[in-house]
Amino acid sequence: MTETTYIRAGWLIDGSGGPVREDVLLAVAKGKITGLSAFDHPGPLPAGPLTDLSHCTLLPALVDCHVHLALSGTTDQVARQRQLTDGYDTIRPLIARNISEAFRHGVLALRDAGDAHGHLLRYLRENEEMSREPVQVKSTGRAWHQAGRYGSMLGRHPGKGESLASAFANDREPADQVKLINSGPNSLKDFGRQTPPQFTLDEVRAVVRLAEKQGRKLMVHANGEEPVRIALEAGCHSIEHGYFMGRANLARMADQGAVWVPTLAAMQACAEQPASVDRGNDPAVALVALRTLEGQFAQIALARELGVTIALGTDAGSIGVHHGEAAGEELRLLLRAGCSLAEAIRIATWNGARLLGIDDELGLIAPGRPAHFIAAHGPP
Repeated sequence: MTETTYIRAGWLIDGSGGPVREDVLLAVAKGKITGLSAFDHPGPLPAGPLTDLSHCTLLPALVDCHVHLALSGTTDQVARQRQLTDGYDTIRPLIARNISEAFRHGVLALRDAGDAHGHLLRYLRENEEMSREPVQVKSTGRAWHQAGRYGSMLGRHPGKGESLASAFANDREPADQVKLINSGPNSLKDFGRQTPPQFTLDEVRAVVRLAEKQGRKLMVHANGEEPVRIALEAGCHSIEHGYFMGRANLARMADQGAVWVPTLAAMQACAEQPASVDRGNDPAVALVALRTLEGQFAQIALARELGVTIALGTDAGSIGVHHGEAAGEELRLLLRAGCSLAEAIRIATWNGARLLGIDDELGLIAPGRPAHFIAAHGPP
């Protein structure tokens, strides 16, 4: 198609964080936006096909920077355990379904945060046509963790007597980015409990340098002050989760330009479905989860004050966190944390696209850019 087509939008949130625009005319040719202007009503209609979306708000397609495509959000513990051990032939249709659900909910880019068996990497290798599909998937392969520490469900650890740097240097997984686990998970019994770091500053720094030589970024699962400090001082590119990391680490993040992916939806799911995450059915679990979530809201307020770049990540595949729909839940939680709508959309679009290195294709609605967008019924 070579002719210019036109779209009238009732409202436009362009992903930049700027104010909402009303009654906007988009011009599109050859799949790219060629113009954005006020709709001149009741002036002459544009000289080309016009799609009337004056009842809709347009916004960029969403980017989810933290998902687990080899897992579903089921709360059935038996099913979850099966997913952790099932072979590739069983998990393959689950991955396809999860990607489809993301697309159905307006998510056009995903960053997978690891699975223990490398199922997603195999799926992407066997489905090279994914590059021509609407949803882009960035992989981290199998995450790295310390032997005997949290993380076996997501990856692997260096061999006995082998350093992390040596294990990483000898690794041949063709992942887009690198995932390192440098703390334990959040406790749902003991509020605010922090675990020691899994790796030293020198160990993490060595991986950062090796990854950067390969043109890859390092994402670090880290909760608590010391695990996050080490990851940031080592030069990591993003902190995943970041619960209880404190003001000093947020200031470091702002100074270094590291990105924070706070994964609020996973903690919200723990608060809403405590029986699914605690087989003892301890009533305190929901209260601890809610307190933990409120603490994360407070950190987001401080991060915004300090100028930290935040990107949306849902942790979809965690208990009760369903692929696709979780992106909407994460947006609602960002609003609860005090973000404006335009700011929350920037977090869910432009910031994520930059973190994934696809900001030439996704993240903004602007002239010269691909015409990818969501049309949501109603005003902002």
